[in-house]
Amino acid sequence: MKSSALIEKIIELAIEEDVATGDITTEFIISVNSRAVAIMTAKAPGVISGIDIIKGVFEYFDKEIIWTPYVKEGEEVAEGDAILRVEGSYRALLTAERTALNILQRMSGIATATSCFVKELEGTSTKILDTRKTTPGMRVLDKMAVKAGGGQNHRMGLYDMALIKDNHIKVAGGIKAAVSQVRSKIPAGVLIETETTNLDEVKEALDAGSDIIMLDNMENKTMAEAVIMVKGKAKTEASGNMSLERLREVALTGVDYISVGALTHSVTALDISMNIVEEKL
Repeated sequence: MKSSALIEKIIELAIEEDVATGDITTEFIISVNSRAVAIMTAKAPGVISGIDIIKGVFEYFDKEIIWTPYVKEGEEVAEGDAILRVEGSYRALLTAERTALNILQRMSGIATATSCFVKELEGTSTKILDTRKTTPGMRVLDKMAVKAGGGQNHRMGLYDMALIKDNHIKVAGGIKAAVSQVRSKIPAGVLIETETTNLDEVKEALDAGSDIIMLDNMENKTMAEAVIMVKGKAKTEASGNMSLERLREVALTGVDYISVGALTHSVTALDISMNIVEEKL
């Protein structure tokens, strides 16, 4: 399924769970013909992501909204900066408000965290990757937010890249057998990544023809040795408990990628408010 179709489904589901049969408070207070202008404002510094997504939320209720973003996707804001202006049906603005804010705050929180990790790697060649540790049903938005923060998307799901982990290796009877079984059946161009935990496994994964070798929960010294062993033959990805404090030391081992599950599984939403600034009754 294309990402645009997934985004549409996410918006529809979010509205269904929040609005369902109608916004009874707004409908009983605001007249149907009233219009208004709302401003969204950053209440903390961060990186904005999701502006185009939440436009779809407002358009669900009012196709004729006047949409004026003040920042671009992936742009940094300071506390107090206006993010966007939206004009339309007063009812539509209030009914869409919470769903729109939930999406924008979450995506901007992910983008902000990713930006912090990316900045920590300045001056190195190592790239930040996300993982599949996303909120169920929200992955396409989570990964869009990672990109907005300067990170790179790893595989989107189980279908677009092979990642051979410990349980696969056990069943297959070893790394060589696991890689061989997958390689013989996947389409040309699909990458194979293999999880390893020590240098013997790194050598086996390399000899088996892995495209990417995951260095899982290894000490920095071991990772540095693995990078030397692999260099020029495959890519390396450091994984496992990657904190911001440890990040630069890991990058200095020479790994190509560092994957960080916390970007999406431990999200701190960026504080954003929406206020009606003008009523057109």
